[in-house]
Amino acid sequence: MSAPHNAADPALGIAFQEIEKRYGDLFALRRVSLSIRPGEMVALVGANGSGKSTLLRVAAGLVRPSSGRIEFGTRSIAEGPYGSLALRRRIAMVGHSIMLYDALTAEENLSLFGQLHDLSGLPALIRDGLAAAGLAQRSSSLVRTFSRGMRQRLAIARALLSAPGLLLLDEPTTGLDVQGIAWFTDTLRRLRRGGCTIVMSTHGPSEALRLATRAVRLEAGRVAADSAKGAELTSMLDFQEN
Repeated sequence: MSAPHNAADPALGIAFQEIEKRYGDLFALRRVSLSIRPGEMVALVGANGSGKSTLLRVAAGLVRPSSGRIEFGTRSIAEGPYGSLALRRRIAMVGHSIMLYDALTAEENLSLFGQLHDLSGLPALIRDGLAAAGLAQRSSSLVRTFSRGMRQRLAIARALLSAPGLLLLDEPTTGLDVQGIAWFTDTLRRLRRGGCTIVMSTHGPSEALRLATRAVRLEAGRVAADSAKGAELTSMLDFQEN
């Protein structure tokens, strides 16, 4: 077994090289090449079906690209899933499918995740994570009793449990109420200050989105605009999804 993990990892950059993802004759991604530096917060914008979710899932190792390569620092990967525990726990994702266990409590869900990732100091990490998410009083409640917003808070708390160097967020404010969105925005602000690399897609303009240091627009599976290459950041963040 690897040594237990109990400290924040340094920010992790990611580079996509000519990534394609095909489902039969349908292209979800078409030769996407994109380099994200450690510590950047990148907003992925674009209409439904533009490839945002697929790109995030490829980055997380949940979907294998049909072709192309992905680099994390000095590590180059042509196919997922990523076998290294050390690499997997440096990457966290909150996606459309929350993937919580309804028959387990909030605490048990985080404990299972922490054990799978070999995290040390787990009781304190869980306690602090639930408190930060406003779920301390529901730590022993079964997740099936949670509202959609509470589930989303718990999914975010789980993603942050390993202090990841790369955080991938696919429409993370889904189901959150005003208080939850404020908590999430403050969390992103703290992570940015700490240097975490963040890649986030979202439905449309939001306070959280405006924390982004860079915006990338996808259209039909291709990179159509990038504020790092001359596109105007503010106007890209003011998009309205079709």
